[in-house]
Amino acid sequence: MKSFEYVITDPVGIHARPAGILVKEIKKYASTVTVNKGEKSVNALKLMALMGMGIKQGDTVKVTIEGADEDTAAAAIEDFFKNNF
Repeated sequence: MKSFEYVITDPVGIHARPAGILVKEIKKYASTVTVNKGEKSVNALKLMALMGMGIKQGDTVKVTIEGADEDTAAAAIEDFFKNNF
C-alpha cells in the first residue's frame, strides 16, 4: 500500500472537470485508489462521491493506492494532483 498527503491549491478545490480527469487517470491502473478528507473516505473512481466530499482550497487529502501496480499508480496519481489541484 502506498499513500501520500496533498494540500489542495486550486482556488475552487476538486470540482467536476478535474475530478472527471482524475477518474480517467485512475482507470488506467488496476490498483484501488481511496481519497480521505478528515473522517470521510471515498473510492476515487466514484465521481459524484469524490465531488460530494466538498474538498476546497487549503484542505489536506490523503490518497491511498493499493494493488498490483501501486508503485506506478502512486507516482502518476501524485504527479496528477500536483499538476491539477
